[in-house]
Amino acid sequence: MKVQDADILIIPGYTNSGPDHWQTRWEAKLSTARRVEQKEWSKPVLADWVAEVVKSVNEATRPVVVVAHSLGVPTFVHALPQIGSKIKGAFLVTPPDVSNPKIRPKHLMTFGPYPREPFTFPSIVVASRNDHYCEYAVAEDLAAAWGSLFIDAGESGHLNSESGHGPWPEGTMVFAKFLSQL
Repeated sequence: MKVQDADILIIPGYTNSGPDHWQTRWEAKLSTARRVEQKEWSKPVLADWVAEVVKSVNEATRPVVVVAHSLGVPTFVHALPQIGSKIKGAFLVTPPDVSNPKIRPKHLMTFGPYPREPFTFPSIVVASRNDHYCEYAVAEDLAAAWGSLFIDAGESGHLNSESGHGPWPEGTMVFAKFLSQL
């Protein structure tokens, strides 16, 4: 699949993805990419966030490829019962452990637990060994439950601009190969 054959849906996490974040850069570079906009980025409500994902997917005119980061991952997974047939593939980066009572801010737990049913489309989960929002083994377990290809990003923090992953060229290469195989 080529970029022009899909609607690429960027689903950011808690507080959105800023101007230096790799998601923002990809949105600017990929001609068919658009961001799911949330009304309240700093006080997320699961039902509201899911509704925005469903709305964005329903507006798509081509098969949808999702690029979700952080809290965008559980948002997307919770939306699947309402959008599953339109999804061609999902690229899921650093899912947070929303069942961990130590997660901060604490209200992020309202996005858990994750549904664990296998996906009906190809997917990749990218996780870091030192992500403070999710232990590596938890992310690996989620990928296995979903039937996703699991990619070890090494010691990369939360794979955001704060951890030095603004451009994230390695992610670009993995995503390009993933898209070409859909």
